[in-house]
Amino acid sequence: MSTVLEESQVQSVPAKRKRKRGSHNFSGSDRTTLGVFVGLPTLLHICFVWLPAICTILLSFTFWDGIGGLKNIHWVGFTNYRQIFTLDDQFPIAIRNNIYWLAVFAFIATPLGIILAYYIDKNLKGTKLYQTAFYMPLVISAAVTGIIWENVFFTDGIINSILHNTNPQTAIDWLGQPSKNIWVLLLIASWRHIGYIMLIYLAGMKAVDPSLREASAIDGAGEWYTFRKVVMPSLRPVNVIIVVITIIESLRAFDLAFIINGGSNGLQTLGILVYQNIEGSSMRIGWGAAYATLLFIICLGPIMVYLYQNFSKGND
Repeated sequence: MSTVLEESQVQSVPAKRKRKRGSHNFSGSDRTTLGVFVGLPTLLHICFVWLPAICTILLSFTFWDGIGGLKNIHWVGFTNYRQIFTLDDQFPIAIRNNIYWLAVFAFIATPLGIILAYYIDKNLKGTKLYQTAFYMPLVISAAVTGIIWENVFFTDGIINSILHNTNPQTAIDWLGQPSKNIWVLLLIASWRHIGYIMLIYLAGMKAVDPSLREASAIDGAGEWYTFRKVVMPSLRPVNVIIVVITIIESLRAFDLAFIINGGSNGLQTLGILVYQNIEGSSMRIGWGAAYATLLFIICLGPIMVYLYQNFSKGND
């Protein structure tokens, strides 16, 4: 028995040494390549993402109007946050608009994108044309999208022409009235979001094993039942990604809101408030940084859920 143990120990030593030597097999060129393709992007990510993020969080606890250099920065603690929650009347409007954005994306735009993906996946006649038509809004830049829809909803635009309201005094001000412009903005944003959701779900549906649908059909299940009980559970990773994308897109809404009326007249969002306080006429860097920090903290929730889902699946 002792002889067998001694032989196994003797055999294990070279194997351990071999594994130890194998971990240092990289040549000089390998290390250079690894440093360029891994180290350089990591360095750039730290410099252009994490350092500005950390500086923004620190600036949220200061008062600074951006004039006179860094020497005029004064530490004020949580004063900016208290003032935002108690004094800023635009903050509730921004939160309300972001919630509207999330609700419309989650309960209208995303389901419509899923429905389009479901029918296009059936390889209907003209499928390629449908895919191009619904995805085209996402290819167009947000600035061009805003200009296109402004011409539609201007007081002398297409909608008022159809309604025969060409008189400036009687025409509906779709983009100027706070009770209407937010819904016009959400319509434009959904126009772009639907095509994005459709494309992601369509790619996911193409990857579903056809044998699952065939087995469901053999068992006598209908299309709706198969879609709910077979296809959608197979798209669980896609569902997680869509949820995260929808939440983040709703929270960081900026471009379309800024193009239409400069983000004013009831179109304020958290992203708009960040810009208006840092780059706008007010020049309240501390307030803008505080808004950006709040937006970052809110976005961390769905990001952590997404990472948890991916890492937990990898550990399984």
